[in-house]
Amino acid sequence: MAAATEKLPQLKSAVDGLTEMSENEKSGFINLVSRYLSGEAQHIEWSKIQTPTDEIVVPYDKMDNVSEDASETKYLLDKLVVLKLNGGLGTTMGCTGPKSVIEVRDGLTFLDLIVIQIENLNNKYGCKVPLVLMNSFNTHDDTQKIVEKYTNSNVDIHTFNQSKYPRVVADEFVPWPSKGKTDKDGWYPPGHGDVFPSLMNSGKLDAFLSQGKEYVFIANSDNLGAIVDLKILKHLIQNKNEYCMEVTPKTLADVKGGTLISYEGKVQLLEIAQVPDEHVNEFKSIEKFKIFNTNNLWVNLKAIKKLVEADALKMEIIPNPKEVDGVKVLQLETAAGAAIRFFDNAIGVNVPRSRFLPVKATSDLLLVQSDLYTLVDGFVTRNKARTNPTNPAIELGPEFKKVASFLSRFKSIPSIVELDSLKVSGDVWFGSGVVLKGKVSVKANSGTKLEIPDNAVLENKDINGPEDL
Repeated sequence: MAAATEKLPQLKSAVDGLTEMSENEKSGFINLVSRYLSGEAQHIEWSKIQTPTDEIVVPYDKMDNVSEDASETKYLLDKLVVLKLNGGLGTTMGCTGPKSVIEVRDGLTFLDLIVIQIENLNNKYGCKVPLVLMNSFNTHDDTQKIVEKYTNSNVDIHTFNQSKYPRVVADEFVPWPSKGKTDKDGWYPPGHGDVFPSLMNSGKLDAFLSQGKEYVFIANSDNLGAIVDLKILKHLIQNKNEYCMEVTPKTLADVKGGTLISYEGKVQLLEIAQVPDEHVNEFKSIEKFKIFNTNNLWVNLKAIKKLVEADALKMEIIPNPKEVDGVKVLQLETAAGAAIRFFDNAIGVNVPRSRFLPVKATSDLLLVQSDLYTLVDGFVTRNKARTNPTNPAIELGPEFKKVASFLSRFKSIPSIVELDSLKVSGDVWFGSGVVLKGKVSVKANSGTKLEIPDNAVLENKDINGPEDL
């Protein structure tokens, strides 16, 4: 980056003229860009990577259980804040507005389920666990309207916005909004690593500290498995761990997920983007790197305050080049998980897979709406009748990509308790009461509609037309 020295001053003066940005946002953005231009990326020496011990990545079963005594539970819950990352839109699933308002099951949205879970804790133990939503400028207005419906619930709901940074026009290295791109597309939210400074800048962090709160449990709003876990909270308080990342054993579906390593005496996150090309296959192997990051994070509030004030959270920068309206732009992002190496006494905890149940696509909706799960007190529990510990692999064609099309193509969600894998492609429609078992593939040839009749039982079948039914 020879021209880096010239690039920064011109970017800086352009940013100064952007009235939509707060002073905190301006300094945060300039900070990020100058780190990026100086090329300070931490170089990982492959030979120094060590597999973390059980002291660093604690097996969940080795943690002490919380006693049956309700007063201990209340004591723990009184120290907790729950924060959900709510910046994402439902666009990939064909929905408008925040992703957290997609209906997951029984007419309840992600947000409904989260509120029900926390309300149950507050009612049962007489505590006041607050729910905090970190919105982006994409989800803020809608979310403000949506949370009004919870006014009478026994949960205090707080919202704040993560930073709004300008996209940078790649070839000229100037902020796109200063070139007249004034609509939303000129801006971006800089990834969830921004949760720490934004929580602090919103004033919420100091408010929670003054109420005696000690830990924040951060999770993606679309991870149905991320429910409050007192066993983890108790362990962190007892052992004074400032940071804890929940990890879970990798399956072949998770090969791209970040993993925890021990490096020069510290625990840190290793992402696929940091891996030298010649080691990528090794990184993806389940043998050497057995765990991956669920993005369920538990972090000490005082530690966040201390590190943000010292400007010490210098997470790896993830450059995200995009083309928007024919213009090549760059957005620089950071991830919350990468902050683990800056906190004292940070640990991972190797949790059961049930704590990682993200809904990223309609194939995931099929799982959670089926008889594989039941809904109890706002959280989904897996059906004991399924003996296979892993979920069925489900591949639905583009006809099923949008939630509305997905719902219209299933008269009712099939029974999949005994399903190993399902692959559907083409113009396929499912009747009601269908049962799928073993390995099932359904393919409608192009230009033809294939209807699976009501109450059909398909076991280990390849269906390529009505004659195969």
